[in-house]
Amino acid sequence: MKDVASAPIAALLLILAAPAAAEEAPAQQTAQEPAATGPALGTDLFFSTDGDHTDVLRIGADFDLRYSGPEDYLGLRLEKAWFDPLGQGVRGRERAYLRAADSFAGGAWKWSLRIGTDGHTVLGAAALHNEAALRQEYFIEREIVETPQGLERGIYYTFAGAAIDLPADERNVFTVFGGVQPFTGDNVRFHLRANFVHVVKPEWGLSAQLRTRYFANTEPGEFDYYSPRWYAQLLPVVQVRRFDRGWRYLLAAGLGVQRDSQTGWRRSSYFNAQGTSPERRGWAVQAALLYSETPTTAGLSYDYLQVTVGLRRGF
Repeated sequence: MKDVASAPIAALLLILAAPAAAEEAPAQQTAQEPAATGPALGTDLFFSTDGDHTDVLRIGADFDLRYSGPEDYLGLRLEKAWFDPLGQGVRGRERAYLRAADSFAGGAWKWSLRIGTDGHTVLGAAALHNEAALRQEYFIEREIVETPQGLERGIYYTFAGAAIDLPADERNVFTVFGGVQPFTGDNVRFHLRANFVHVVKPEWGLSAQLRTRYFANTEPGEFDYYSPRWYAQLLPVVQVRRFDRGWRYLLAAGLGVQRDSQTGWRRSSYFNAQGTSPERRGWAVQAALLYSETPTTAGLSYDYLQVTVGLRRGF
């Protein structure tokens, strides 16, 4: 089964892994008119599957009283989730959230919040970041562990961390990230990441990246999620990010190595594709696909696929 921290916060960690400061001049970027503020309805679908036959399907509906863009909204979110860990049978969960996003300090700082419950405990996420050259980002999330024991026994984690961009010059940026992740029980996981981004062709939106990752567990193997004493990954990535008539495209691919305290070095591959449309007559759509090789409980590599599709209608 997968590293349980990866799927629920994949989008956030992808943002942390691809610093914005080194890509301030993406190819063919077109200025857009500010979106009108008003109510909006949205729906999205998240699906993931892996080599251990663990499937997750989440369908959400957003009801926004105020929406003027992905960084400025206020509303409610209802979500239905189906978990099928290790092919042992589907377990359904319902969640309800308050969601909001805005900015302060003249737009220098932006925040987002999604807080709610599954009827058993508080769930959700919150993030805060600035737009300075030394870009800072802080986040916290609480979610259930998507394994048989996690669903049956109510095992949750809370993941909090911070990242900062350290630009060397206009084309080179270092990013450092640290986080702590306590789980239900005694285990606490400590995360460290360090990434380097070099912009190869600003006019193409092309960058070359080196992503490194390390975490350690205080109580390895406590339950049935992947928790070796330590894990490390080294992943070179090539990324293209382009803007064309309001559309945003991103393609990234990497091939590297990974290992943990139980096994030696082995292959780690990665592919990410994203597309986001501009708003047309109140409609906007976005889609993303993520593929990776990540470790199993036994320390082996396997395929992990994640697909996200979203649709929004403003009024």
